[in-house]
Amino acid sequence: MSVKVNITSKGIQKVLKNYNEKQAIAEYIWNGFDANADTIKIDYTANALGLLESLTIADNGYGINFDRLQQKFDPFFESEKSLQIVAPKDTSKMHGRNGVGRLTFFTFAHNATWQTTYQSEEGFRYGEIQISTGGLNSYSHDFTAQPTSTGNTGTTVLFTNLRISEQEMQELVLPFLINEFCWFIELNKHKNYSVLVNGEVLDVSTNIKSLEEFNLFYPDSNVTFKIKYVHWKENLHKELSKYYFLAGGEEIYKDYTTLNKKSDDYFHSIYIDSDFFRDFDFKSFENEGQVAIFGAAKSSPEYRFLIKELTTYLKEKRKPFLKEYANRLIETYEQDEIFPAYADEKETHKQKPALVNLIKALYEIEPKLFSSLNTDQKKVQVRLINLLLQSNQEEELFELFNGMIELEVEEQEELASLLIGKNLVIS
Repeated sequence: MSVKVNITSKGIQKVLKNYNEKQAIAEYIWNGFDANADTIKIDYTANALGLLESLTIADNGYGINFDRLQQKFDPFFESEKSLQIVAPKDTSKMHGRNGVGRLTFFTFAHNATWQTTYQSEEGFRYGEIQISTGGLNSYSHDFTAQPTSTGNTGTTVLFTNLRISEQEMQELVLPFLINEFCWFIELNKHKNYSVLVNGEVLDVSTNIKSLEEFNLFYPDSNVTFKIKYVHWKENLHKELSKYYFLAGGEEIYKDYTTLNKKSDDYFHSIYIDSDFFRDFDFKSFENEGQVAIFGAAKSSPEYRFLIKELTTYLKEKRKPFLKEYANRLIETYEQDEIFPAYADEKETHKQKPALVNLIKALYEIEPKLFSSLNTDQKKVQVRLINLLLQSNQEEELFELFNGMIELEVEEQEELASLLIGKNLVIS
């Protein structure tokens, strides 16, 4: 049976045009985890030319309920607006939500076939669903076939007429998947979540720069918070740096850390497990005077203690990282000839060290001061800093930077101490 709906196939591709093969394959893995799978299997083979001949992505989730098939496929076919993919905000339990990701296969294959088994009141049911790139606005299905195995639910997606090579899988797709799922697999480590590629576990730990576990104890109410801190080598794509609040290993809520989006590539995750969060009201604003009817809220002393301690902890962890990147910034500026040309060696020796040390210190206080600048803007900025520095106009420098970006009170104090106090010696 074939079902066709309103939006055209080209319209679907237009809306999903920002997806590439890496993101598309990731969406199929997310679909599996959304279906309560704990294991996703990616299997592929290549021909003598290095092009993929076969690619399957299988999960052991609850499968696709055919009685609700129309509800699952038709709604996001009806209009372009319904095709927009919205990332989860407060929890990681559902990523795909509307299932639009299952249409993105057009980025790397011509055909996709879903072989799925789910358990109904009458027992296990099996069937197939097919969609082709030329007809993304329609799908065909067959529910008359018998299940290939009994006693197991799950879905296997077979992709054919592939437009991706084995080299692209190994060098582009798999590294992308590591960064995409490392935080999620770490979040669900107690559940043994895994992604297998041709029978081998995808080693997401390769993206871990450092990991620490410790407890925070609030004595007034005998509340203990179990903390796991992970510093990632590379970015987590859309997930960014977040706190994950758990109770008994189950995620309750997630939120951005206080050092998220600082423009310094300091990618991190904090997993916090405590029974304190079982009846916690995460929707209340921290400064609200209201007290939650059941359980605690962000205004509670325990929560304020937790966030204060973790903020201090993260800042300490970030310091050596910023020093390392400040040195890299100077190396890049040297290579790109950003620093001003001095009249002679004597002037270079006299003026440049103070300028270099000031730039390092400024970066450690606020990396945003040096982000998103092109070469000409970097040269203007550095020459202006040098000019004001040599003219002993430190107060003007402070006002300049304090006006450029929004600094926290502590950062303003650091900047004022650095510039006006002339504390330019960097260890």
